[in-house]
Amino acid sequence: MGSATTVAELVQRQWGDHRVGLRYGDLVLSHHQVASGSAARAALLAELLHTGPRGAEPHLGVLLDNTPEFPLWIGAAALAGAAVAGINPTRRGAELARDILHTECRVLVTERAHLPLLDGLELPGVRVLVTDTDAYAGLLAPYEGAKPGESTALPGRGARPGSRLLLYFTSGSTGAPKAAICTQGRLAAAGASLVAQFGVRPDDVHYICMPMFHGNAVIADWAPALAAGASVALRRRFSASRFLPDVRAYGATYFTYVGRAVQYLLATPERADDREHRLRLGFGTEAGAVDAARFEQRFGVRLVEGYGSSEGGAAVQRTPGTPSGAIGRAAPGDDLAVVDPATGEECETARFSDSGRLLNGDRAIGELVNRGRSLFEGYWRNPEAETARVREPGGWYWTGDLFFRDADGFLYFAGRTDDRLRVDSENLAAAVIENILARWASAAAVAVYAVPDPVAGDQVMAAVALRDGAAFDPDAFAIFLAAQKDLGTKMAPRFVRVMARLPVTATNKIHRAGLRREGFRHAGEVWWRPAGERAYRRLTEEDEGALLHAYETHGRADLLDR
Repeated sequence: MGSATTVAELVQRQWGDHRVGLRYGDLVLSHHQVASGSAARAALLAELLHTGPRGAEPHLGVLLDNTPEFPLWIGAAALAGAAVAGINPTRRGAELARDILHTECRVLVTERAHLPLLDGLELPGVRVLVTDTDAYAGLLAPYEGAKPGESTALPGRGARPGSRLLLYFTSGSTGAPKAAICTQGRLAAAGASLVAQFGVRPDDVHYICMPMFHGNAVIADWAPALAAGASVALRRRFSASRFLPDVRAYGATYFTYVGRAVQYLLATPERADDREHRLRLGFGTEAGAVDAARFEQRFGVRLVEGYGSSEGGAAVQRTPGTPSGAIGRAAPGDDLAVVDPATGEECETARFSDSGRLLNGDRAIGELVNRGRSLFEGYWRNPEAETARVREPGGWYWTGDLFFRDADGFLYFAGRTDDRLRVDSENLAAAVIENILARWASAAAVAVYAVPDPVAGDQVMAAVALRDGAAFDPDAFAIFLAAQKDLGTKMAPRFVRVMARLPVTATNKIHRAGLRREGFRHAGEVWWRPAGERAYRRLTEEDEGALLHAYETHGRADLLDR
């Protein structure tokens, strides 16, 4: 069987396959039932869109948790030549309405649990379907039994590789989220690529616990399962405590993760049966080398750290011989470079000390740029954001992420461009410091970010979530820092905020913007190391007052509110 060029073809291939295709709690659907369900929804969608305003875009919004309806509607959109906008249920009010209207959704699929989010919102021209109701079942009934290839394509909009399929919002710390476009061809190709990379088999079970409104779950988990004919198991929302029970119950072999999910799993109580499961691989981003090693040691599961910009503009692949801490090398066809955004010139090759400390971070860390072929397909109705991504010289794709490259061409992630810190005229990267602090045995999770210095530049601040039963010992922490040979003299945190749990976005990424805004000014537990001192002590009201006075004296108090 040749490779499919559209997701619609992959959905059609499920017809007649009566193996298990999808599991959700006690619900079990065969591949055939999944294809049939998608076909019924495609026929309903075609009817709803056909009767709408002429010239309107064939877009539907999906405001759901990870229920079976979510993948069924993606399959339906693929068959109907329509596009799905994944709507984030953690958005509220005007922001939520903006996401739905910006992506020009004519149909919004939701569930009763999320109906309160829509109360009071003005959504002109949007038809709302509520999946867990009798009315919804009645709408679908006339189309049940439809085949994927029969009467499901919109007039003049049959599924093609270039057909829009996903409009998924990229997370960002400032401004309104941007809706990145992903076509059927790109999603089908991404699924096939991961099948080849990881040897996905038809008897594999992909556990989807990351939110399906985000690209990670759809592109890196659902798509390769669809391409390989493997089954999927859904978890409504990520749960660290339910992870292993789910993996065992479903016989899961593969999962994806983003952000702090791995740290939450490691924070669960250890059990003698932690290795009793079929799971063989986890694929994701931002776990870090230390936590990846801990995960494999405890659960016997290899984590593969990958990198691919959400928009498809650049990808880094892990290859044999990739050093610890590195992501990998450029994917075939990519011409990746680490570039100084100020000059457009390529940064120096990274140099390391014998202990592994980056010696020339000030000149080696830059923005990852794809100077070759890019799969970026644009943002929906946002030319300004597109121009910021693809710009001169040469129409390069700028990822917005910091990296450095070693002499063998291996690339190391150093954080987002807004995670750069400038301490005493030296540029530092948050991810580099985080990877070092993650070694501290008492830490369950760590985030590093910049707070303004009272005089010039930045100071390093770290938020730390402690393991169960641990307390912050300032002397032990200082001893730990002194023992880290790769911790540069300007990397040690000036401030340490101790938290029960780090704040995260809906996709389990650290909410750094909120941490930066709060800085050291809040009622929680903050420790600090005054200038010229080695020991940490609690930040008192008097200390905070003296610091604020220093900011005001040097005219930098306004920076604390940004």
